[in-house]
Amino acid sequence: MKTEMSVGLTSANRIQRLWFLFPRLIIYFLTILSYGVEAGSSTNATNVGAVNNISSRIGKEQKTAMEIAAESFNNHSKTHKLILHFRDSGRDPFLAASAAEELIKEKNVEVIVGMETWQEAAQVADLVRNKAQIPVISFAAPSITPPLMQRRWPSLIRMATYGSVQMKCIADIVSAYHWKRVVVVYEDDGYGGDVGMLALLTEALQDVGSKIEHRLVLPQISSLSNPNWVELEEMLRLPTMQSRVFIILQSSLPTVTNLFRLAGKMGLVGKESAWIITESIASLLDPQHTSDMKGTLGIKTYYANNTSSYTNFRKKFQTKYSEGNSAQPGIYALRAYDAIGIISQAIGRMTDNKTSLEVLKTVLSSYTGLSANMRLNGGEVLYSPVFRIENILDENRFQELNYWKPEVGFSSDEAGKYRFSDVGGVIWPGNLTSAPKGWAMPTVEKPMRIGVPGKTSFSKFVKVDRSRQDSDKKKYVGFCIAIFDMVIKRLNYSLPYQFEVFDGLYDDLVEQVHKKVYDAVVGDITVLADRLDKVEFTQPYMESGLSMIVPAKPEKSTWMFMKPFTWQMWVVTGSIFIYTVFIIWFLERLLNPAFGGPLKNQIGTATWFTFSTLFFAHKEKIYSNLTRAVVVVWLFIVLSLTSSYTANLSSMLTVQRQKLNATYIDTDSKVGCDEDSFVFEYLQKVHGFKNIIKVKSEYDYPNEFKNKTIEAAFLELPYAEVFMNEYCEGYTATAPTYRFGGLSFIFQRGSPIVRDFSKVILELLENGEVKKLQNEWLTPNKECPRNATSNEPESLTLNSFTGLYVISAATSTLCFLLSFTIRLRRFQHQEAAQQGSASPIPTGETLLNKAVRMAKTICTREIDFPTRSPGFTFFAEERSSPMWEYSTTSTTPQLPHHTYNPPEIECNPIQSNPIQSASTEINPTGSIPLIHRSSF
Repeated sequence: MKTEMSVGLTSANRIQRLWFLFPRLIIYFLTILSYGVEAGSSTNATNVGAVNNISSRIGKEQKTAMEIAAESFNNHSKTHKLILHFRDSGRDPFLAASAAEELIKEKNVEVIVGMETWQEAAQVADLVRNKAQIPVISFAAPSITPPLMQRRWPSLIRMATYGSVQMKCIADIVSAYHWKRVVVVYEDDGYGGDVGMLALLTEALQDVGSKIEHRLVLPQISSLSNPNWVELEEMLRLPTMQSRVFIILQSSLPTVTNLFRLAGKMGLVGKESAWIITESIASLLDPQHTSDMKGTLGIKTYYANNTSSYTNFRKKFQTKYSEGNSAQPGIYALRAYDAIGIISQAIGRMTDNKTSLEVLKTVLSSYTGLSANMRLNGGEVLYSPVFRIENILDENRFQELNYWKPEVGFSSDEAGKYRFSDVGGVIWPGNLTSAPKGWAMPTVEKPMRIGVPGKTSFSKFVKVDRSRQDSDKKKYVGFCIAIFDMVIKRLNYSLPYQFEVFDGLYDDLVEQVHKKVYDAVVGDITVLADRLDKVEFTQPYMESGLSMIVPAKPEKSTWMFMKPFTWQMWVVTGSIFIYTVFIIWFLERLLNPAFGGPLKNQIGTATWFTFSTLFFAHKEKIYSNLTRAVVVVWLFIVLSLTSSYTANLSSMLTVQRQKLNATYIDTDSKVGCDEDSFVFEYLQKVHGFKNIIKVKSEYDYPNEFKNKTIEAAFLELPYAEVFMNEYCEGYTATAPTYRFGGLSFIFQRGSPIVRDFSKVILELLENGEVKKLQNEWLTPNKECPRNATSNEPESLTLNSFTGLYVISAATSTLCFLLSFTIRLRRFQHQEAAQQGSASPIPTGETLLNKAVRMAKTICTREIDFPTRSPGFTFFAEERSSPMWEYSTTSTTPQLPHHTYNPPEIECNPIQSNPIQSASTEINPTGSIPLIHRSSF
């Protein structure tokens, strides 16, 4: 009984177990049928898990590409098979991790492939690290690589292009067309997936001098059952968003399609607008999606599409892909195909002593696929990406433009040989061929609002005539308005505008532009560092600096008469004077009776004669032609010196100036400045002035000085020039010591009009138009004829008269040497004559005594009054001039003319009678008698 019961229970248990196993057997056989019968042995099959978003366009393309790669391997391999196990992640990181865990446990997969987003890849990599330690090939990578990433996920291999490279490509496009502000658009995925890309784009834009003006974060509309497109339209109606350059980082196709539809309806896809889409969107566009995207630029990774392997893959892809035969495989499909190809090569290299991860890394060390040439570095597959810029023309046409490489920039070929400055011939929104400004440009219906300062201290720069109507342009006049009108006329496009008076402070006016109340300001605005953070300045049209103005007083100096010459000039002039006195004394003392008497009288006469020539008041006669030569050169020097001295001294005494040192302008002095000027705070904080008085108008400064309210006024250089031009008689100004940025126009930050204005202003500065306007408005000719702030005349230096001094010294020295030589010859003749006379020369005379005797003979005066000798007509002219009177009277009888040899001159003691002192002797040649006289 018990045995029968036990047998019955055992049979029942077996039946129950079989009943529970039956469903599992069914599932097993269904799996075999779905993926094909495995090879005869389980060791010849490799299970590969694929986790991706099968419901998305990218996921479908990846699934099709991986199936094609697996089928190709299975068809060619007779010993091994690949079995793919697909799981749908729905772009949810937690679903992706759950699917990976199920594949590992139930399918025994040896590799996991897929994961479109980095969040999915990170979750799966964490799971594998903690449990299975099998390779994970991800199609996503983080925008910013975390530190110690390889140590944290050693089994993770990332097959994705650097996000920073694509962001740099976008930044180069922005820079090529001089766009300074952009709007970034991306769809919120709920996990902050675009935060890293946004940071990379911000950094790339900063490198080219641009900035993100606004971030437009779209809700995840694709996940909503009833998308609220009205809400999206309201988000686009941002009143403060001036930029018209839109960059879409990431979004689903339905969101992008509706975004362009609403933007086109609002006029944001048209004139002066630019749209740029990244590869994640450009690679998925179909003709039905591009009807509202005309003129948009898209970025795609370049790959060779002219190879046989790509052609075969494309045919299979178009046949197998369920979305349509005309679909072209994109970069995401090619990477998925290459991933299975890498696994296929790894299977053939698998050995017992190597893990699958090591084999995969060996294959990836150098692998050429359809997407690119790859190599592995630290768990990341490195590419050398080349982007191709595409231009959407209409629903059926895409125009391929230039290439872009990180190390080259824009080029017409993928190798980067021929470089370009932009992306090529783009057809922009609105079918425009010229690059858009990328800014909300003013129109006739909505003109540019320009603020004009209503209260100015110097009306010549800006003046508002409030008696006129607001629409009357003559209401606004001045130097700044004239420059603005000239720039507007030279722009190559229309710029509607309207002026609006602002009666506040200048800093408040700048703040109004920063808050986008005004589009620009036209006026005498100074470029300052703190203002640069708020607004954009054009090229300055006038320089600026701080100048101090004080009442002018004549300079008083006891030694004022010495200033026309430098002290070196005075020393050399005095030396030349003393040397000339000596030469005249030496040449005239033997011939000229006026140079007789004691030595001190002779020196006094020579000095008086030379000094009197400075005023052309000399009366002494000149008896020597050598002296005349010396005096002629000296008179030329005197003429030059007196003329220069008089002119320079007159300039110093005529120009009224004050000794401009700030020793008396201390911090306790009363100083004035403009009422609405940054100079007030500058004087307080930088220079520490305590008594600063604000002056309302330029016409109030003279009264303030007259009433002793202020001792000095501090004005910017343009205002100081205007003031001194009108009040040059009684005031003087220092040169600007402290410089500022200059006077300029201001616009909102990022406005492309700034660059156009700056270019025109530079042209006006270069061709002198600004200078003409400055003379017309600020310093007209009818006012002060010259600026009283001209530099003080400088003292004349020695360099100006060196040549004259050298000529004078050389002439005097030459005449001295010539006279000395002739007297020396006379002494020799006397020596020879004395040897034959009754007065022999003392024997045994020393050399010193002979030199003394020779000097006495040369310098001894022989006669008091010279007579003319026929033999010396060169030295004694027959005629005399009124100024240089030469003596022709002589008591010596006229001698007959005879033929004779050059006479010899003998020096005898002075006699009381000139006639008696002349002794008649027989010439050693015995020809004629001589009259002993001195001709020098």
